[in-house]
Amino acid sequence: MITLEVRRCESLTPGFACVTLGGTGVRDLVPGGADQAVRLFFTREGQRELRMPTASNEAWMVQVMLMAKAARPWVRNLTVRRLRPAEEEIDIEFALHGDSPMSSWVRRARPGDPAGIFDLGSMYRLPGHARGRLLVGDESALPAILSILEADPNPPPTEVFAEVATAADVRPVPAPAGVRVHWLSRDDVGIRPGTLALEAVRQAELPEGPLYAWVAGESRLATGVRRHLVGDRGVPKRDVSFYGYWRLGRSTPG
Repeated sequence: MITLEVRRCESLTPGFACVTLGGTGVRDLVPGGADQAVRLFFTREGQRELRMPTASNEAWMVQVMLMAKAARPWVRNLTVRRLRPAEEEIDIEFALHGDSPMSSWVRRARPGDPAGIFDLGSMYRLPGHARGRLLVGDESALPAILSILEADPNPPPTEVFAEVATAADVRPVPAPAGVRVHWLSRDDVGIRPGTLALEAVRQAELPEGPLYAWVAGESRLATGVRRHLVGDRGVPKRDVSFYGYWRLGRSTPG
């Protein structure tokens, strides 16, 4: 459990913001991979202090749930966008959604505000036999996708399908030769998140195999892409890393 504080906040697009956290505890965060995830602990509105659990294992959840709600922190899983140990800083990018607890915290965060993290490791593992790569995600997975792209200056041929809420959230992405980024914006609020990305993958001409795929975001997107790749494209299950970051209509505990 690492306690830090807000150093800077920056608006990136209408739907994304970046919060820089800093402190000596950053030195204890061991780099784990391009999509390194952490649990972020942050204050509820009106709380003056951040009360962190002490258990550095899954017992932390019991500790948090036993706290009185007035003292309990919010907890969300996020990706470390950039890690700068020498400067004792990490950047975390947030996809903002209405007045959710996380989005509200980001909008009111100021330098000096407390926040805490607990390392979860990473799941991106490009195998040595891969000759092509596929990266797919909705807005919740975009920070991880951008980190993966930045981490590998000499990647295999790569197709990227990045779905965002609106066209205003599309941004320039420096990509090496052989990497093609396809932006998909829902704009119509009636479209289920992940629908456009899943359909685009089904219709896409993918790089020649062996293919490695990384897909994350809303649960149906992650499982749908994996099912398509394994069942329709013959990609071995071991070569598909997938994770349902969230599920539409279901709130996160805590």
